[in-house]
Amino acid sequence: MDVGNGGAHVIVGASLGGARAAETLRGEGFDGPVVLIGDEDELPYERPPLSKDYLMGKSDREKLYVHPAEWYVEKDIDLRLGTTVAGVDPAASEVLLADGDRIGYSRLLLATGSSPRRLPVPGADLDGVLYLRRMEDSDRLRAAIGEAGRVAVIGAGWIGLETAAAARTAGAEVTVLEMAELPLLRVLGREVAQVFADLHAAHDVDLRLGVSVAEVTGTGESVSGVRLADGTHVPADLVIVGIGITPNTELAASAGLRVDDGVVADQRLGTSDPAIYAAGDVASAFHPHYGKHLRVEHWANARHQPVAAAKAMLGQDVSYDRIPYFYTDQYDLGMEYAGYVEPGGYDSVVFRGDKERREFIAFWLAADGRVLAGMNVNIWDVNDAITALITSGNAVGKQALADPSVPLDSLAE
Repeated sequence: MDVGNGGAHVIVGASLGGARAAETLRGEGFDGPVVLIGDEDELPYERPPLSKDYLMGKSDREKLYVHPAEWYVEKDIDLRLGTTVAGVDPAASEVLLADGDRIGYSRLLLATGSSPRRLPVPGADLDGVLYLRRMEDSDRLRAAIGEAGRVAVIGAGWIGLETAAAARTAGAEVTVLEMAELPLLRVLGREVAQVFADLHAAHDVDLRLGVSVAEVTGTGESVSGVRLADGTHVPADLVIVGIGITPNTELAASAGLRVDDGVVADQRLGTSDPAIYAAGDVASAFHPHYGKHLRVEHWANARHQPVAAAKAMLGQDVSYDRIPYFYTDQYDLGMEYAGYVEPGGYDSVVFRGDKERREFIAFWLAADGRVLAGMNVNIWDVNDAITALITSGNAVGKQALADPSVPLDSLAE
């Protein structure tokens, strides 16, 4: 149904996704009320620099903002910062604010994002145990890294490794503690995960793999280190926890929406309530290419998915089918990844280029030769070709994939 310009369109979550949705509503000609609500006091901003350039002091605060403050005024967007949403009343089509106010909506977008998993061990609440999700977290981390001589990072996922690289670049002694046998093992598989283990080892990071954290130790209220399950003590002035995130589904669940590892949505980003949509980290949306629901926790999804959701809110016929994408920068390694592979969900990995010099492309293949995902490391301007190869569904020979003289574009034809 085309809702035209009738009724308020309300967006809960004033980060990148929320700002992009508001921008799209106005760009598509919607001239009704647009309300963008966020619980932070900051203007909507991009999160990737929080663990990269901004954390290392290479990027100014203003560069993180999606739009300057005057943009929201010019576009007549009712931006409510520092505002907590207490609930959603679908029967009344209202958003309930913590201060008792109610905002009516004809369409509602939940872009509530995610929150870091908390470390469930004794001592985890000591001063000097930090997480990274918000701008204020990055500010606190940057100051702490500058003062810390010894840093322990719990978790060798993307956040853990990026913050480890930042701390090591700042001159701190860094120990990374990870339960798995390799960093990023579930995400990348053994063949490519080893690349990141070697990268951090080459920068003198002490990688402790296959270990469990028993407690965080302290002197008074301040952290002094981490004790492992085998009794080993790792001294630290600062402990950074990066053990994953959980989607912020509380509002959706209390509103009676279907929730299953995120707010369940169709390919138009519509939820089980026809007036409510979901996008970004919080959305478990049906993906036409993969034929199942995916919840993608990366920047590109937060940037593009809300655009499709906003168009759907206006009654347009849309389908979000972009291939998942993410990137990282650690030391002198830059990479882009396109595709989606479940843990253990591939048959083989083919490398094109020089793996030892960390200048290569890796391809994850299905048993029938289809390319499921590709990652270019310190090789640029190939991501579009990799994505085309994935969407083509072509079975590709390993020899052709590994041969740099064979154009990637030709393999997708």
